[in-house]
Amino acid sequence: MNIEQENFSVEVIYALPTQQKRVQVKVAPGTTCIEAVELSEMTNFFPDIDLENVKLGIFSRLVKHTEVLVPGQRVEIYRPLIADPKDVRRKRAEKAKDEGRINKITGAKI
Repeated sequence: MNIEQENFSVEVIYALPTQQKRVQVKVAPGTTCIEAVELSEMTNFFPDIDLENVKLGIFSRLVKHTEVLVPGQRVEIYRPLIADPKDVRRKRAEKAKDEGRINKITGAKI
């Protein structure tokens, strides 16, 4: 049997602020990211994962559901953002301005 035709392992990971789950799955060559997520049965542990709309990544790189896996990769299931990072930073800057911790004209620290 050719090495390229053998099954190989990939890891599927999902994390919440309080817990995480890592599942190792054996996949056949040509398996896509979403198929690996389905094989991991991660939705049994976290039923709120919407497989239709979930964002996936491989080592912090956003990928399409149809991307084909290679040996040793880790498929990451991403959660939706709770808050927009730009809004959070803007509110933090406004608060600092109100508290007098920054110059109201230039925005520099006092």
